[in-house]
Amino acid sequence: MTNSDNQPLVYVVEDSASSGALYCGYLEQAGFTTEHFLDGHSALVAIKNRMPDIIVQDVCLPDITGLEVLEFVNRQPAPANVVIVTANSSIDTAVDAMRLGGFDFIEKPFSKERLLTAVGSALAQKKDEVAAPAAPVAAATTEVKDSGEHSVSQYFVGQSLAMSTVFRLLDSAAKSKASVFVTGESGTGKEVCAQSLHNTSARRSGPFIAINCAAIPVDLFESEIFGHEKGAFSGAVNQRKGAAEQADGGTLFLDEICEMDLNLQAKLLRFLQTGTFTRVGGQKVLTADVRIVCATNRDPAKEVGEGRFREDLYYRLNVIPVYLPPLRERGEDILLLANHFLEEKSRANNKGFTRFSPDAENNIANYDWPGNIREMQNVIENVVVINDGEEITAAMLPVFGEGRPRAPAPSSATAPSPITAPSATVASATAPPVPNGTQGIRPLWQVEKEAIEQAIEQCDGNIPLAAACLGVSASTIYRKLKGWE
Repeated sequence: MTNSDNQPLVYVVEDSASSGALYCGYLEQAGFTTEHFLDGHSALVAIKNRMPDIIVQDVCLPDITGLEVLEFVNRQPAPANVVIVTANSSIDTAVDAMRLGGFDFIEKPFSKERLLTAVGSALAQKKDEVAAPAAPVAAATTEVKDSGEHSVSQYFVGQSLAMSTVFRLLDSAAKSKASVFVTGESGTGKEVCAQSLHNTSARRSGPFIAINCAAIPVDLFESEIFGHEKGAFSGAVNQRKGAAEQADGGTLFLDEICEMDLNLQAKLLRFLQTGTFTRVGGQKVLTADVRIVCATNRDPAKEVGEGRFREDLYYRLNVIPVYLPPLRERGEDILLLANHFLEEKSRANNKGFTRFSPDAENNIANYDWPGNIREMQNVIENVVVINDGEEITAAMLPVFGEGRPRAPAPSSATAPSPITAPSATVASATAPPVPNGTQGIRPLWQVEKEAIEQAIEQCDGNIPLAAACLGVSASTIYRKLKGWE
């Protein structure tokens, strides 16, 4: 351990003395102060006495699990960012870590560079939050207090007529316990909508639990929602509370609800009707008082008509329907949001940008933003990071050349060969003959790989920055790269 008030403090919670010493050595060489804990309880005591800047947290400990430490950290007033480390890599563990608020998830064995990248990114985000606390995409600039009037409009940047209608509806919905069904294109701010409903409701002192139904494998879904008992299935080494139980007294947000398996839809309907459920592998009937907010970028009525979504569940959830308009329909909000993100990203990246040139404003206002607010946020961050100055000019916005951005042309230097790439070899052995006129269509994995590699190159090898520009987590890119090795 080193001692310096000027150095960021990192707690390393690792039951292996040699591994913990190695991690601390790496971090101290990079300018961090470290403390090493061999078990979870000693870490909890230290965290209670002094919250560090970052925690590097092993999952498997001799007394409690690393995920329990993570939960404890996130219940504190000013929680540290937590980097989860485990040798027992699994989808279940990764989903748990990210759902409970883990910043990143890295798998043993890992390199010194991987550890320092994860910790450095976690620290950078923490500094941004301290310098300028900001809500999520399209979000607001002020924090709701526990007294006085509450309005969802303070969680959004926008004053268009379309959004004024949304604000009035959400303010009315926040006063009730009724289920809310949010629809809208990807990137329009559906999770911000759900969070604002929770924060302005009588349940704001309770938990807000978010589940992305599209990101969880079908065989883990029931466990995610309702929890499981120890020994319920292979790998269930401990009892675990599900999202419904964790959200008791608060709000359960089910994003991409139309991706939910039909069998689980029936169990969710029963829970909504009775307020009761049973953990996977358990017999005891449990209860939970939750407010359901769900969201989808599909047309739920069409999903019902085509048999992919239960009609009875749809009517149960669709008590208060809320439609979030796409950015292209929000008029003056487009430039309002652009300037909001310019200020935010300039401050976060220590840049001096203060305005857009008239031509740049014209391009931004006339672009149709197929990725909506999420796309705008990523585009502006990319422009701020790779340029310098006080004014964003039209030349810095090549994506706005002609309407929607077009996919880059294949590059012979970076594009995988369809003959030598493993996935393409397998496909060519089993796929039917390619119809005439479709020879120019490339496999989706090649397009994805190309896009990720180009983003990493453009960001000078900074994977977390590339992930932010692409709108995905750094862990997703690391898993993709490992899969392509």
